[in-house]
Amino acid sequence: MDRFDALLEEYDFSLTDRNVAADVEKIVADNFRKNMEKSVYSKLISLVDLTSLNTEDTVEDISNLVRKVNDFDDDFEILPHPAGICVYPSFVSTVKDTLQEDIQIVSVAGGFPNSQTFIEVKIAEVSMAVMEGASEIDVVIPVGKIVSDNLEEVYNELSEIKEACRDAKLKVILETGLLKNAETIKKAAVVAMVAGADFIKTSTGKGPKGATLEAAYVMCKAIKEFNTKNGSKVGVKIAGGVSETEDAVKYYTLVQNILGEEWLKPELFRIGASRLVNNLLTSIVGKEVKYF
Repeated sequence: MDRFDALLEEYDFSLTDRNVAADVEKIVADNFRKNMEKSVYSKLISLVDLTSLNTEDTVEDISNLVRKVNDFDDDFEILPHPAGICVYPSFVSTVKDTLQEDIQIVSVAGGFPNSQTFIEVKIAEVSMAVMEGASEIDVVIPVGKIVSDNLEEVYNELSEIKEACRDAKLKVILETGLLKNAETIKKAAVVAMVAGADFIKTSTGKGPKGATLEAAYVMCKAIKEFNTKNGSKVGVKIAGGVSETEDAVKYYTLVQNILGEEWLKPELFRIGASRLVNNLLTSIVGKEVKYF
């Protein structure tokens, strides 16, 4: 028995896809409606990583996005700022040079979105993004190694990336749409957290399937168990297709009911999105808003 077999024996992998789906349905049915209110919509804005990860992004595009964040106070003075701005590494300096607000500069790195490059390239890209000013780094777990159970290689790679992050937080993207079942998702989550992830994240938004409530449920349960065993609070980030107010409220409801109220803050809960803030603003104001 290697050390990862021994490690995984410490965790509960008895959950099944059917039971996960049933639990999710019950949590949402019992709690969702009471969270469909403006105070929750406002809080959700403070949990969003505004995201621009387009092939056609330009310096001007990113600068305009950041300027809108800078002006957010003037246009929506009673509402909180988003938690961060998430961009490709080459735009980190643009965000840093333009940003006037105290929010996080988030960069994808490490061969995003497929994670199919040399570990030396991943380390170099992460290091350069941090050097340019990124305060948080989102990297994709090597999915092929997860599905083939090469867990020690995954652990070693993520540990090196964590070291390269220095003082920046590390978010590990599990790309849950490519993981075959709840057990595999939990296994990926545990390895990522043991390797030092500050957050675990559902998806890149570039794969065939984005975030699902079922995947988020499994991740939250894994975080809760990890926290109980280690006294270490790991955050959860939902990304990949979350754009509607109702969808965001459902994820908020899951986190609230599994991890508790203490997780409902930017330090421990994020939603990566590009259109969501506009829809939340629309729900708050009562008419269509296209700010970002």
